[in-house]
Amino acid sequence: MSFPKTQSEWRTALDALPSTPEKIPAFFFGHGSPMLIARQVTNSPMTSTMGPGGDLANFLRDLGPVLRAKYKPKGIVVFSAHWETIGVRHVTDYGDRNPLLMDYFGFEPYYYQQTFESKGNRALAERIILLYKEVGQEAKLSGINENRGWDGRTSPPRQSPGFDHGVFVPFKLMFGDKVDDVPIVQVSIERSGDPEQNWAVGKALSKLREEGILILAGGLTVHNLRDRKQFSEKSASPDVTMFDQAITVAASKSQLDERKQSLFDLVKHDGFAQAHPSVEHFVPLYVAAGAGEEGGVQVVSAIYSAPTIAFGI
Repeated sequence: MSFPKTQSEWRTALDALPSTPEKIPAFFFGHGSPMLIARQVTNSPMTSTMGPGGDLANFLRDLGPVLRAKYKPKGIVVFSAHWETIGVRHVTDYGDRNPLLMDYFGFEPYYYQQTFESKGNRALAERIILLYKEVGQEAKLSGINENRGWDGRTSPPRQSPGFDHGVFVPFKLMFGDKVDDVPIVQVSIERSGDPEQNWAVGKALSKLREEGILILAGGLTVHNLRDRKQFSEKSASPDVTMFDQAITVAASKSQLDERKQSLFDLVKHDGFAQAHPSVEHFVPLYVAAGAGEEGGVQVVSAIYSAPTIAFGI
């Protein structure tokens, strides 16, 4: 089974996505790291894959315009590996300007000067709350005065609201530095890391896909900051590279029951623990798969550690 890994291949796959604004697929995408917007690229396994001139950056620049052209979204709901809550979904309600949370530390000042201008939408946020309540899940609004993470712009860091780097960094490449015509709302993932629970987090919002809303869930299929050689396909262990390949195979199963079980079984793979010492970067895959549970699946790109998969085609 072959999946798109080069620019020519992923552009063909993007062209093949059906233009269905009446029922928009849900997407898992590799959200990368702050290295995507680096000014200078160091010679390291992470930056070779996720630097500003790497495959992921080039793919994200191709992905954003296609999503806007094919689906003409009325709003975007985004999940990130960097916002976890326990038992209760938090939904941003930031009004006319979504703030940014620079949730990284020890970088040069350039990284804390980044901008991404966008707006929220109270009606969309409240619709999300209602959909969760309809299926018995708790959810609450998270306003502009509510702390949701540690911001590295200050010394010492302080707690702040805002979109984390798993949102604003890839979105800068996908959509540019300003999105003023489509509201964006972020929702937290389930911190337990449980595949079934995070699948349900996405599934609860599946109706939004028929209401003109684009659902994006960002993470990585390999994320091991303790062993950075795993970020590069050339230096990763065989177990980790086989695990990464198994993900696209599992997601591509045509029958829902088989696909769901294959995706759940990935946490038992020999390479899983080495690829994910903690699971938060992996579970957004389940959020997207749940949101697009019904319908087909297309692997849009199979970039190592950062694929993009469309669910609910």
